[in-house]
Amino acid sequence: MSHDKRSEHASNRLRRVIGVGIGAIVAIGGIVAVPSAATAGDCSDKPWMDTSKSSSQRADALLDASSRYQMYRWLNVAAVERAQQTDFAGVIYPAQLECTPVVFHTDGADGVRREPGTTAFPAPIAMAATFNLDLVYDKSVAQAVETFETGHNVILGPGLASGRTPLSGRNSEYFGEDSLLSGLLGAATSRGFEENDENIAVLANAKHYVANEQELDRNTSSSNIDERTFRQVYALPYEIALAEGDPESVMCSYNLVNGVYACENEEILDGTLRESIGWDGYVMSDFRAVHSTGPAIAAGLDQELNDPTYFTPDLIDAAIDAGEITLDDVETAAFRVVRSYIEEGLFDTPMPTSPNPDSSTAEHKAIARALAEQGTVLLKNDGLLPLSEDQPGQIAVFGPTASATATNGVSANSVCSMFNRRSNTLLCEDLVAPDSAIAARGGEYGAVVAFDAGDDVAAAAASAAAADVAIVFGYKMMGEFVDPEDLSLDGNGDALIAAVAAANPNTVVVLQAGSAVEMPWIDEVSAVLHAWYPGEQMGPAIASLLWGDVNPSGKLPMTLPVSESDTPTGGVDERYPGIFADGSVERPAGSDEIRQVNYTEGLEVGYKWYDAQDIDPLFEFGHGLSYTTFEYSKLKVKTTTDPKTGQVESTVSFFVQNTGAVAGSEVPQVYLTLPAAAGEPGKRLVAFDRIALDPGKKQKVTVVIDSSASNQPFAIWDVEDDEWSIVEGDFTVSVGSSSRDLPLIGTITVD
Repeated sequence: MSHDKRSEHASNRLRRVIGVGIGAIVAIGGIVAVPSAATAGDCSDKPWMDTSKSSSQRADALLDASSRYQMYRWLNVAAVERAQQTDFAGVIYPAQLECTPVVFHTDGADGVRREPGTTAFPAPIAMAATFNLDLVYDKSVAQAVETFETGHNVILGPGLASGRTPLSGRNSEYFGEDSLLSGLLGAATSRGFEENDENIAVLANAKHYVANEQELDRNTSSSNIDERTFRQVYALPYEIALAEGDPESVMCSYNLVNGVYACENEEILDGTLRESIGWDGYVMSDFRAVHSTGPAIAAGLDQELNDPTYFTPDLIDAAIDAGEITLDDVETAAFRVVRSYIEEGLFDTPMPTSPNPDSSTAEHKAIARALAEQGTVLLKNDGLLPLSEDQPGQIAVFGPTASATATNGVSANSVCSMFNRRSNTLLCEDLVAPDSAIAARGGEYGAVVAFDAGDDVAAAAASAAAADVAIVFGYKMMGEFVDPEDLSLDGNGDALIAAVAAANPNTVVVLQAGSAVEMPWIDEVSAVLHAWYPGEQMGPAIASLLWGDVNPSGKLPMTLPVSESDTPTGGVDERYPGIFADGSVERPAGSDEIRQVNYTEGLEVGYKWYDAQDIDPLFEFGHGLSYTTFEYSKLKVKTTTDPKTGQVESTVSFFVQNTGAVAGSEVPQVYLTLPAAAGEPGKRLVAFDRIALDPGKKQKVTVVIDSSASNQPFAIWDVEDDEWSIVEGDFTVSVGSSSRDLPLIGTITVD
């Protein structure tokens, strides 16, 4: 609908609501309340239910039939979810029109939050470590089914961020530090949520847009970023996810961006999202992340996530009367919400009247296990792994998170999925703990497995000394609301590992954490697996990896530093945690001053920081060992440039061979180093694949690096022209198994 036509319709509705009498009308605080609408019956005569029309046409038809205040309901989640409720703690609406959908939201991209009978999948950071877009898509389809069957049809996910600091409490909720990997995984998740069985209708909500890179003072801090860095680092994962996955909704974040709250920041909402990227969905706020009415709606915020607070009928009316917004602006917001609901089938596919109490299936659990297996990263192995049936049979397992039985309140359930200050985010009802799975697998050849929570370090060391193999589980619980103070393991875990390793040279460490952790004991242990938060199937997955039933294939989606001081934000207060006007980092009691977090590291985020600063990480982005070996060879690069459009397309091919004795999967990675004139730090990931090879087998891998792709592989953001600009010159193309293991080097010339 054109702007003029929408204004005319809005004005007509205004006249209908205010200028005519309605039976049994009660005016409360200047708001018109009407009796609840009758229960919906036959909807065939409602033009917004005519499936022969486009989503936009149907949305227009519904808004044309709506009163002013029925239209307002679409701007608030509570009013949408409780469509026939008219009183929200004194905020009054008319009941919604008949033949509109039941809409209920659920949080989380790792599973259906706190719903019985659902699958506890691994955390998104573990999914990212698989580098497996197909498996993440399959998981998302499974989660969409469970979401719908438990009575929800909007998922608040996927989560996208840039991994600026390993101290961010919500790192486990995101996909790591690389824009391409995060964006493509966000797209795969969105497609899985929204593109599935025709009997399922679920809508995705990509969050938290944008620069939501710490939990400390997340409501009262400003992420201050230069324009080029904003577009190339923080907005780019969204640009990729929106282009490749087209989620219908985006959630704006709590923080301010360059001094303006994200949910009323016109530059990043209507400017970047809609005008520059060209996305046409609706923007929802995070819970209580709205701070205004007129400015938020004018900036492009469409829906408030909580009970009506700022998007109430009286405040919207007041903003219109003050000239901050027009009724047309309100209708535009309602239109975007309704059109998206129709587009994703929420109007045409009603949820089941009786939620399924057991929507998890064997297939869904198999996906959860595959994610845990493929997402676990073998960081180090001196040859101890895989365990053999010929090895002696005394295995000592240490650490409270190895067991389903809690020690001092900590168990395997504590690290099943993401965590917040209240509890684990998923119920993890069908959790299989590692100690029982290891005992079962070891028992197949007569091994004796003993568990010790490790709260007495000296006793644990004595038990380790008597064992043939020691397996120590180290954990760090982190999640929403709080950033960890450091990167040390929780529960005296570093001391436990050091003591066990000193007592037994055959020590394996299994890490369960949502981010990087420091490893002061790394030289003393034989093997290290990073399992992240691996979901309900953690036990069978870890056991299968320890014995080599499954060959490790996970790759790091984030750099693991030697220490926190090596990171882009380490030791620089203005970068993290941010500073106040007097230069201090501690918030005075009672102060609501905005903390200034200055992203002065610019483009040097993640592995780009370590490249630019010439710092050796403990383990680099993309790193991950296997029980076999792979060899890369025969790199060929062919580049063409369209003289009319300037589009550059480079075909990169090479061979990967399994040179070991067992089957395994490898993730070949392709990086570009831009010409010096670009002023770009280090290299950037521009392509990756995942291949499975039997012993001795060789496979040709071909990837196309296209300048028109959503990740802008050959371009930088031109601040002066406000657009992506391809850089001319010689690009170095590097191919290998990690960001620092790149045996194949070639050149792409862009002219």
